[in-house]
Amino acid sequence: MANTVKDLGEFALIDRLLAAIHQRLGDVQPLFGSRLLVDVGDDAAAWRADNVTQLATTDTMVEGVHFFRSTTPWRDLGWKAMASNVSDIAAMGGLPLYALVTLGMPPDTSVSAIDELYAGMIDAAQEYKFRIIGGDIVRSPTAFITVALTGATDEPPLLRSAAHPSDLVATTCWLGSSAAGLRLLQHRQSIPKDIFDRLADAHRKPKACVLQGRILAKHGVRCAMDVSDGLVDDLSKLCKASGVSARIDAHKLPIDPALRATFPQGYTTLALGGGEDYGLIFTAPPQVMDRVVCLLPPPTSIIGAITANSPGKVTVVDASGKDITPAHGGWDHYR
Repeated sequence: MANTVKDLGEFALIDRLLAAIHQRLGDVQPLFGSRLLVDVGDDAAAWRADNVTQLATTDTMVEGVHFFRSTTPWRDLGWKAMASNVSDIAAMGGLPLYALVTLGMPPDTSVSAIDELYAGMIDAAQEYKFRIIGGDIVRSPTAFITVALTGATDEPPLLRSAAHPSDLVATTCWLGSSAAGLRLLQHRQSIPKDIFDRLADAHRKPKACVLQGRILAKHGVRCAMDVSDGLVDDLSKLCKASGVSARIDAHKLPIDPALRATFPQGYTTLALGGGEDYGLIFTAPPQVMDRVVCLLPPPTSIIGAITANSPGKVTVVDASGKDITPAHGGWDHYR
């Protein structure tokens, strides 16, 4: 029995992964009238759809940059690789449809590792009801996973460029939990197991806010993006795209009590710049915001407002109004 991908070979590995996909995703039905014409096995996949806005996104996770085997099991890595892309589709108010997966793996990677990786990706595909329809496998000195995901929406897509002065700013997720989980995984400390597991899962198995994105799109919100690089950095990108600025009230940030208890001196910093929370930040006029917040599940919170100052500038203030804006926020590949 082959134990590594080198022993198994490329084509046998592809056949193995196809069997897992078809076994677990064969009953997933297409959305918005999308009709799959060509599945895995040809030079490209093909489908038709009418009366919808098509969406597409892609993301790559590289070992040593985005994940470490010491902190992220293969199955959780598969889930996260998919969930990060689903989150981009959710941020546009859409539903995911079809995924293409490119794997770069060293030859000595175990077959069981690839099985677990794909099991996690298929878990996500089942959870969010989309199909894996193809991809590529290459030999690489460093493990990486690239996912390209399509989606669609029958509502006007949510855009970063649609914020206006006097809009309120809100978020749909706990902030900082993923960064806290990573810190705990890297530097183990003595805390209750339930708290450790809660924060570690926030990092390894984030939940994409697909339902929330659909609610926003259907109820008059026009501006949103997901929180992947950190609240301050991501909101700054949104503001720059819209030609506006923003003020955030730090005491209004939704922060999990588990995070507050574990990092009592650093939870605000983690919430502002931690990244990889994969909730949505969105803006809307007060009358729209008041209506839509009531429709969203906890911990959705209004955290600030859009202003008309320097485009892209985000100011963070505490409960007394003191400026506590961090020098720099979240993730930057080259910083």
